Amino acid sequence: MVLADAFIQGILMGFLFALISLGLTIIFGVMDIVNFAHGEFLMLGMYTAYCLSISLGVDPLVTLPLCGAVGALLGLVSYYGLVRYLLRGPMVAQLLGTFGLMLFLRYLAVFLWGIDYRMIKKGLLVGKSLTIGPFHLDMTKVVCALLSLVAFTVVSWIIFKTRVGKALRATSINREAASYMGIKTERMNALAWAMGGITVGIAGGLLANFYYIYPMVGLLFVMIAFATVALGGFGSIKGAFFAGILIGILETVFPIIGHLLKTSIIGPHYKMTIVYLAYFLVVVFRPRGLFGWEQ
Repeated sequence: MVLADAFIQGILMGFLFALISLGLTIIFGVMDIVNFAHGEFLMLGMYTAYCLSISLGVDPLVTLPLCGAVGALLGLVSYYGLVRYLLRGPMVAQLLGTFGLMLFLRYLAVFLWGIDYRMIKKGLLVGKSLTIGPFHLDMTKVVCALLSLVAFTVVSWIIFKTRVGKALRATSINREAASYMGIKTERMNALAWAMGGITVGIAGGLLANFYYIYPMVGLLFVMIAFATVALGGFGSIKGAFFAGILIGILETVFPIIGHLLKTSIIGPHYKMTIVYLAYFLVVVFRPRGLFGWEQ
């Protein structure tokens, strides 16, 4: 029963990991560039939810649209203010540029809010649970899972069923050819960054309901996001979804197995080890990920 409960909790966390990874895989799929500041976008989404809920006295869930708007703004400003210039240089410039953006946003948060840990303590779902038989599910995580499904459905519809999505995919396949066909490729790049910012901003707003908020929080979750995207396949939306769930299960079930086996070799402090081990094995033996790269 304990293992089954851990499995369900892992699935719920996996939906959140998938949502965090969605924006990262959209940007890479369209532009072949890795956004090292993705975790800081998440962190600023968390602070947006926290500050609005505390200052205005509204429920954290009400702040989600603004969290997404802040994420979109971050994406657009990052692209037009930095990334489009980095694209003219070598790949190392692109990597170092987004890495520098990561450091800037992280220490901007330190300047604005300090290094103290903060947490949202009041909200419609904060501290609430849903009981289904012997299982007690955190309501915030259940809502996270449902909104993650909605986000993936909407993004998949946009990418694969609309003219804008066709333009995005054309840009990802061959930017030069797409521009010859009349597609505004720079707008498509900006749209990819905006979509990535919206999804991770909403993920940050959801995460703030049950996780500590501090300037370095993005580092933890961006590492999980990188592992998720690599496991599912860079640029694969389907891959990010299923890999996120798989990583959530691994991260949650792994410590429980150690507890049941009564061994300290497998314990909660090693729970991320299995995630990064899976990431390493995929990179070595299947560089294209479980679902391959999608364009």
